[in-house]
Amino acid sequence: MSFKMTTLDEYAKVQGGFAYKSKDFIEVSEYRVLKIKNVRFGTIDYSEPAFVPKSIAESTSNWRLKEGDILISMTGSGPNAPQSLVGRVARVWKNEPDAWFNQRVGRINLVDNKKIHPDFLFYWLSLPHNQDFLVANSSGSANQANISGKTIESLPTPIVDYEISFAIAKIARELDEKIILNNQTNQTLEQIAQAIFKSWFVDFDPVKAKIETLAAGDSADDAELAAMSVISAKTLDELNSLKASNSEAFNKLAQTAALFPAAMQDSELGEIPEGWNATPFGELLEKTIGGDWGKEALDEKHTKKVRILRGTDLPNVHSGNDSGVPVRYVNKKKLQTRQLQDGDIVIEVSGGSPTQPTGRSLFISQKILDGLKEPAEPASFCRLFRPLNVKLGLLLSCHLTKIYSDGKTWLYQNQSTGISNFQTKVFLEKELVVDPDAGVLDAFIHNIRPFFDRIHSGESKKLSALRDTLLPELLSGNCPISTVEEV
Repeated sequence: MSFKMTTLDEYAKVQGGFAYKSKDFIEVSEYRVLKIKNVRFGTIDYSEPAFVPKSIAESTSNWRLKEGDILISMTGSGPNAPQSLVGRVARVWKNEPDAWFNQRVGRINLVDNKKIHPDFLFYWLSLPHNQDFLVANSSGSANQANISGKTIESLPTPIVDYEISFAIAKIARELDEKIILNNQTNQTLEQIAQAIFKSWFVDFDPVKAKIETLAAGDSADDAELAAMSVISAKTLDELNSLKASNSEAFNKLAQTAALFPAAMQDSELGEIPEGWNATPFGELLEKTIGGDWGKEALDEKHTKKVRILRGTDLPNVHSGNDSGVPVRYVNKKKLQTRQLQDGDIVIEVSGGSPTQPTGRSLFISQKILDGLKEPAEPASFCRLFRPLNVKLGLLLSCHLTKIYSDGKTWLYQNQSTGISNFQTKVFLEKELVVDPDAGVLDAFIHNIRPFFDRIHSGESKKLSALRDTLLPELLSGNCPISTVEEV
């Protein structure tokens, strides 16, 4: 039996954000202010907050956030731009940084803490049909729609007692907490992979450890142990303990260390390990080709159904969320030259902004392709880089991630205009990549491929799908809680 309905104002009121003045903001501090753009779907994006001094933060303490608070964007777009939709809702999760909220961001404050659990309202506000209600009742233009606190408070809402609301919210929250933990784990794995890349192929730590040990007059065996130490991040005492407790792991580590030379040589990149090469990026590619938008509707020329990866899709697909990747129709013959395969790289070559320049990229694994279900190709403003082999694909992908995070701006043009263009021809000819010995490359892939497989496994996507299937039924009262708890 479904719940009877009331309106949101029976349970909560909307508190508008504080109208900080432009002169209040400073370059950086520990006092973050969240604006509309920081309110994402379900979570808060803390990557680009505003900042105020301590005195301003203390004088606006009524707008300080705490765990469990629910934020809603009171200005945004209409349905034409789903990522910035007006009325999107986010929750403050555990262990998030202190923050305050700005005007046009609303906070849902309960009228009575014993009447309903706040997370029930968070999930209710998050349902697509309630997002549609807020959009439909907004004012302004499609590009800047506004909703008032009164409009939000008029949202039809189930009549439910606290115990039922708590039980329903607990089921959904536990799924979300698993998704958040999974995403945090994936971020850690990616950081580890990038740290290994930097240590081996940028800083050359294992090689330098051997050189320094030999220069100090120690033996070749000592040099190997020094390399093992930097590769594993273990002390010599810890390595001895590993040898005693797990000789197989110790021997594998020793085999990896033995792959690195004990000398450096000159190159166009400066000193690199002996026997390695500094190779132009383009020489490590089998081919490179631009993308295609395809057609929204099937016609005589465009008969093949595909998923089109845009620049904005790349970080989402990497983390396992491919729900926003559009489906289009393309020419079957052209698809043969652009269809993505395991080991490919898609790079955004035009778009971006001065604060987030183009150059984002995505390593295409088989797990990503399996998750997309349809054949896939890059969109216009993106480009396909096909490495000579899958192993090089991972190496080159890590290289691209590093130079993007380093902000290597010589690769771009016209950043000040709001559109930045990746200089593909210049990049392929001029950007040098450390091309290691085959054994070292194999060891690198052996170390980091499991990380990418885990990141691309789609576990969060599966949990999200389960949550999104359960939520409407639970929140409407159509699915007994006992049934879910028995699953």
